[in-house]
Amino acid sequence: MAKKMILLAGLLLAQPVAAQPVAAPPAKDAYTWVTLGTMGGPMPRPGRNEPANLLVRAGEAHLIDTGDGAMTAMADAGADYPDLRTVWISHIHFDHLGGLYAVLGLRLQTRTVRPLTIYGPPGMKEIVAGLIAAMRPSARSGFGIPGEVPIDPATNINVVELDDGAVVKLDAFTVRVATNTHYSFTPGSPEEHTFRSLSYRFDLPGRSIIYTGDTGPSEKVTQLAKGADMLVTEMIDLDNTLAQMGRRVQHISPEEKTHMAEHLTRHHLSTQAIGEMAASAGVGKVVVTHIAGGAVQGADATYRDQIGRLFKGPVVIAKDMERF
Repeated sequence: MAKKMILLAGLLLAQPVAAQPVAAPPAKDAYTWVTLGTMGGPMPRPGRNEPANLLVRAGEAHLIDTGDGAMTAMADAGADYPDLRTVWISHIHFDHLGGLYAVLGLRLQTRTVRPLTIYGPPGMKEIVAGLIAAMRPSARSGFGIPGEVPIDPATNINVVELDDGAVVKLDAFTVRVATNTHYSFTPGSPEEHTFRSLSYRFDLPGRSIIYTGDTGPSEKVTQLAKGADMLVTEMIDLDNTLAQMGRRVQHISPEEKTHMAEHLTRHHLSTQAIGEMAASAGVGKVVVTHIAGGAVQGADATYRDQIGRLFKGPVVIAKDMERF
């Protein structure tokens, strides 16, 4: 009997093992999403850059928000600056566009005149015009060589302001736009009429990615995200963020602190809100970035668990320079 058992075991071990499925390599024309900066808010923090993302494939690059340090991070990600085709700004808070001056300045110093289109909400034309005006003294000085012909820093810079429902069709992909709830101005006020915070859906060859930008819970964003393969979303750890605010902005008035606390509470997404949005939209995967207040040791696992109570797909709490 023992001999039979040994023989049977040997036969079983000798059977060929069923081949495991191997993920297909990405197509040569596929885009990669890189989280260049995953910090939430303007406060400097070691280990995380200000909000910025890169959509990249061979010979082509697109920046989505340009927080401080975006250009250095873009180089770290292996993207070539001359390949930059578009910039997409979600809203005009400084932590999302502080690096835009560096984008324009690098064009000037490398005498790059390849077309660049900057998309964003109302206000972007005024902002870009101001940055270009600030560049003109440097443009006139050039490299300090007699006879040098200066270039116009505005050359081939195109700015397109977007609003709710806009659709932008580029050669290889389409971008759909929705306004979100990062602002809550008084209905009918001049501010409510003027300012927008935007979310973008990138329908790419083979997959779709929605980028929430900064937003509170929003049915429009949930609808924009319907069936997307990947939801790249902001997140706030409210308790930790409010505690940090109390320590780091003691110089502001109680009224200003109240306004700031209301903004943090109403205009950002909790882990529960992310789970609800992702589940309702039926997205394939959640990537959490713009992480406000998330400096607590071991918090990433907690955030994943909290989102996972409602959304049963994969959840990644992104770090700088991760590729998707």
